Amino acid sequence: MRSPTTHLVETLHRSPAPRQSNGLAAASGPLVRLSNVFKKYDTPSGPFPALTDVSLEVRAGEFVAVMGRSGSGKTTFLNLLAGIDRPTAGEIHVGGAAVHALPEPRLAAWRGRTIGLVFQFFQLLPTLTVAENVMLPMDFCDTYPTRVRRARALELLGRVGIADQADKFPASLSGGQQQRTAIARALANDPPLLVADEPTGNLDSQTAAAVQELFKSVAAEGKAVIMVTHDASAARFATRQIMIQDGHIIGDRRGESARVEDKEVV
Repeated sequence: MRSPTTHLVETLHRSPAPRQSNGLAAASGPLVRLSNVFKKYDTPSGPFPALTDVSLEVRAGEFVAVMGRSGSGKTTFLNLLAGIDRPTAGEIHVGGAAVHALPEPRLAAWRGRTIGLVFQFFQLLPTLTVAENVMLPMDFCDTYPTRVRRARALELLGRVGIADQADKFPASLSGGQQQRTAIARALANDPPLLVADEPTGNLDSQTAAAVQELFKSVAAEGKAVIMVTHDASAARFATRQIMIQDGHIIGDRRGESARVEDKEVV
């Protein structure tokens, strides 16, 4: 019997093409490129350097774990990458888009088509059913014809193993089921990049491992997955690990050299 993650990968290949392409599928070279990125926040005690001179490239097919202690700059890194925040200096490119220079009116639409977001606390809308939550990105970006959106949502929910929960509300689901819903929603518009901020922080170890296997399968299908985590046991599923300390990248390991001991980074 095939696993839900295997079904998910097959579904992404079978599903109808989006109405409008995000234009990144044929892009050559790195999918993500950060060049000399700085981010400073103004505080009562003066400027705080959250990120300092960060340069990085990520290619399609990579599953990257970003690790570091609390306050090291991990979440700032993800927020800049997704266009949720702006760099103080430097350039951020995702595919052909200069994210740092996108005007605000275009930014939300670009993010909806290009970035799949997965959060620690799920961020599902409580007044929408599970299926409606997954359909929401398609509705917002008008990527798939209206007539196929529910079918696509049900297909994605089936591939993450919770199709039977489609017409329930998020409050009636377990934490693992809510996170699976969030992953299905993040994949709704078939984005080239998935970013996840502590996605298994509220899950038991068995459910967390299943989520990590799902991310591995998504990366193997040809997307890039960038995940912030404190947990080295979660990061061991990644093909690459980046260590951030005090806003600086201090380590970048790939393949077998990226394997770490199962312990918490606090």
